[in-house]
Amino acid sequence: MRHEIEDAEAIRDSGKALLVEAPEFDEPQWIPHSAIHGDSEVYRDGESGTLIVYSWFAEKRGWL
Repeated sequence: MRHEIEDAEAIRDSGKALLVEAPEFDEPQWIPHSAIHGDSEVYRDGESGTLIVYSWFAEKRGWL
């Protein structure tokens, strides 16, 4: 299972997580690389598109 976040943009990479901006968020969110689904368009700093995270992570953050 997965959760899609449209119009996302990665603005920083710490090595373990991406800092992502998206209209769905009030402020940028750190997303661990381990929570990003393999089909995601956003996985590296500077990439934009649909960010896809695993459902367990989205549930933990209260996005589902």
